[in-house]
This record gives sequence, structure tokens and C-alpha cells, in this order.
Amino acid sequence: MDNKIQKEADERMKKALETIRHEIATIRTGKATTSLLDGIKVEYYGSMVPLQQVASVSAPEARLLVIQPWERAVLSAVVKAIQRSELGLNPVDDGAVIRLAIPTLTEERRKDLVKHLGKVIEDGRVRVRTIRRETNDDLKKLEREHKISEDDGKRAHAEVQKIHDRYIALLDELFEKKQAEVMEV
Repeated sequence: MDNKIQKEADERMKKALETIRHEIATIRTGKATTSLLDGIKVEYYGSMVPLQQVASVSAPEARLLVIQPWERAVLSAVVKAIQRSELGLNPVDDGAVIRLAIPTLTEERRKDLVKHLGKVIEDGRVRVRTIRRETNDDLKKLEREHKISEDDGKRAHAEVQKIHDRYIALLDELFEKKQAEVMEV
């Protein structure tokens, strides 16, 4: 019974980690990556859709992204969506494709990005801790209802703590890697 709860906690923590990983991929570094534009939504025939559904995005050079909309009518909407985003990039529309030059980051901008990165990682830690707390509450409830013994409950709590510690360590590792990437000149 408690093993099922531990697996569920592990799965939920894994999803939280993946969400944070995806969010971190959109944080800009000095290099051009297509994942930089993952969070961009474009107005397309009255509804907001992800950029990847209306255009292809490629990184032909280390500091350049090229966005090729599938319809010319959506060009201006894509430009507006990029300008509205917090990426701080200036799109150049040549009538067929949009070019995004990725400028080198200033020291101040790098520090701001690391601060933002820290907030995103802390959100991940909070999610993992919340999952641990909810799982421990479920285990305590099972103990109170005598569905598991006190010893099994203690073992399960210890196992949940190990799972929690593993995901917190993975988040810390993710922070260290991305911080190094952002601060790299």
C-alpha cells in the first residue's frame, strides 16, 4: 500500500522537475537555442497558440534564430509576440522570415537572469516539498486508520524523504549548470 504512495510521490516530483527543466530552457543565455522561444504565444485567427504551431524555428548560427512562419499573414503577429515577451530581443522581419540576433548579455543582465533562475528553482523546491508534505499526510492518515503499521509508516516516511532529497539535489544541479551557462561570457 505505502509503496504505491511512494511511487506516486516519485512520479509527481519527476513531473515537477520536468516542468522546471522546461521553464529553465526558456531562460536566455548568450547562445541561440530554439527552446528560447518555447514560451511564446502568437495570436492566430483570434486564439493564442504556441509559436511552434505557426512557424518553424531554427538556429543556423550560434547567435541567430530564424523563424519561418507557415503563412505570411502571421508574420506581424509573431513579431509582436516576441516584442511582448520578456526576452529582450529585437526581431527583424524581412517579409518572409524573422531573424532574431542574440546579443551578448551584459553583466547586469546576466545577474538578473541568475536571480530569475533562482526564483524558478525555488518554485521547483517548493513544489517538491509540497508533494513530500502531502505524501507524508497520506501516510499518517493510513497509520491512523490502521491500514499500515507504525513501523511501515516510519519506513515509508524515510523513503519519501530520500526521494525528496534526490529531487532537491537534481534541482540544485540544474541551477548550477544553468547558472554557469548564463554567466559564461
